[in-house]
Amino acid sequence: MILGIETSCDETAAAVVTHDGEIRSNVVASQAELHARFGGVVPEVASRRHLELVLPVVRQALGEADTTLDGVDLVGVTRGPGLVGALLVGVSAAKALAWSRRLPLAPVDHLHGHVASLYLEPEPLEPPFLCLLASGGHTLLLDVRARGSFAVSGRSIDDAVGEAFDKGARLLGLGYPGGAEIDKLAREGDPEAFSFPVARVPGLDFSFSGVKTSLLYTVKKLGPDELERRRADLAASYQRALVRALVERTEQAAELVGAERVAVVGGVAANSELRASLPWARAAPLPLCTDNAAMIASAARFVEALPYPRYLALDAYASAA
Repeated sequence: MILGIETSCDETAAAVVTHDGEIRSNVVASQAELHARFGGVVPEVASRRHLELVLPVVRQALGEADTTLDGVDLVGVTRGPGLVGALLVGVSAAKALAWSRRLPLAPVDHLHGHVASLYLEPEPLEPPFLCLLASGGHTLLLDVRARGSFAVSGRSIDDAVGEAFDKGARLLGLGYPGGAEIDKLAREGDPEAFSFPVARVPGLDFSFSGVKTSLLYTVKKLGPDELERRRADLAASYQRALVRALVERTEQAAELVGAERVAVVGGVAANSELRASLPWARAAPLPLCTDNAAMIASAARFVEALPYPRYLALDAYASAA
């Protein structure tokens, strides 16, 4: 079995997955409440909380899988991208656990992990397919031809769409995480009440900084009293603009690359309007949309593992290459 560890941002996660892709356990300890008071993730706070949680979460994952480290033959861990301090906690824990049993260690790219969430039982998706990866840190269109690899067809040139959701939520006076708060409030509003245009850039890239600025000016123009009255309409209209941009680009990319199947992964894949707007696409199961360790263990099956003790010099990286 594979023990996966994920600490790239504000979720401390561990999972046990078989080499066939069966999830035996998937434990996630979220720090959302801890960071809510700041309106977003504070890297130093996240790192310190990971230090407190990583071993208890690993113990819980092993317990729920009814196994011990003696039953594990591979450790997989997120190496990057993400918050480097947070990543180092997971990498250090994974190295220590693997070293203690002389196990191999598979360093996993977080983005590959999101795609690998589609390869888990009970309904694994086989390549080729086009994948929209939409999260708080990344917005990518990926041409997936084989497990363990992909080619980037398009990306955001500024804000990731999840970041646009979070910043929009702050402008509307909503809590953290912003994407979930906007999704919830938008169900009470009229998505046609306001027009928020999303910039169209050449190729298959995205741009979300302009729509965020448009929301800022609209909020300032309305004033506090009108903002309170129209908050739900603003949330619905803003969400509609972001989702429309994702859907239009995804459809365009699918046609250009000749993809017969489309998948959606990442935290924003949990958004109800996005899932409803792409009913023909394969969306990752809701528990596997946000950061989790089952996807990391899944990806570990398709990367070259480092043998004991070569991984002791392994380092984390903050940004994707």
